[in-house]
Amino acid sequence: MNLFDRKYPLFAAALVSGCSVIGSLSLGVFAGSVPVSPAISVPAEAGSASHGRQLFVQSCAHCHGDDARGDEGPDLHDLRRSDARIHEVITAGIKGEMPSFGKKLGDSDIRALTAYLRTLRS
Repeated sequence: MNLFDRKYPLFAAALVSGCSVIGSLSLGVFAGSVPVSPAISVPAEAGSASHGRQLFVQSCAHCHGDDARGDEGPDLHDLRRSDARIHEVITAGIKGEMPSFGKKLGDSDIRALTAYLRTLRS
């Protein structure tokens, strides 16, 4: 008898849902163990990058330039750092070089800012 027969719809739905959950959890476990190149990032949503651009103008442009090509701070085009490293630098700053923005920007703002930085190409 087919599991998807009318006699067992709840069992079939539970089986399919359970397999999906287990597959998702397994994928998460394996994804965490795969080394990621610093140049690789997850594509960002357009709205997130747009918000990141606004944050950049407000908080970063005075040092990195309106076009992010550098001024007092370095050029931010084609960054070869992981998203985690970018998040860390924005949050904690760089002693003697860049202020910390961890108290000014929340995690979602820093992710949006990172998404914007990922759109910058030479």
